[in-house]
Amino acid sequence: MKPLFSLLFLLFLAGTTSAATAGTGTKTVLFFGDSLTAGYGLEDAATQSFPAVIQQKITAAGLPWRVVNAGLSGETSAGGLRRIDWILRAPVDVFVLELGANDGLRGLPLDALRTNLQSIIDRLRAKNPSVKIVIAGMKMPVNLGDYANTFADVFPAIAKANQAAFIPFLLENVAARPELNQPDGIHPTAEGARLVADTAWKTLEPLFTR
Repeated sequence: MKPLFSLLFLLFLAGTTSAATAGTGTKTVLFFGDSLTAGYGLEDAATQSFPAVIQQKITAAGLPWRVVNAGLSGETSAGGLRRIDWILRAPVDVFVLELGANDGLRGLPLDALRTNLQSIIDRLRAKNPSVKIVIAGMKMPVNLGDYANTFADVFPAIAKANQAAFIPFLLENVAARPELNQPDGIHPTAEGARLVADTAWKTLEPLFTR
């Protein structure tokens, strides 16, 4: 229940501070994802998850942005589609879409993954046509053969079709490195999460400073 409680709290905070941030010119970047975004297994996800590290980078750079972490452990693309309307009650300027890993790990149909991701984007743009979208690319182990190749191709195709910014592989330099992952071999350690943030920052920083 802890990740869900954190999500509810952060969204409550987003709603209660929206008027204040509008007055100061502060903008919002919302990370919408699964356990990788939520910071599953970290001692203090509020400071160690990769979106939290992004906030630290924003603060250090003196940029007028705040991070909202809407990650939910175990989330699939279908689950994300079910909750997107509720999430969008709060204003968003940059939306980072990090979903699909659980679809892949469960071997779910990739046509459904494509449809769900596109539907999330469609609802997002219907609510806020000016929002900037970032797609976080994901990969499956190569031993999954054609499924892994087709899975990886979903994300750049979605990004291109929607003229969205693209992170080629969110877990670049972290995946398959035991020293940077928790015992399950899937979720990054705190050090791994910092490297994930470094990867995401390369795509995000231009959006924050443009």
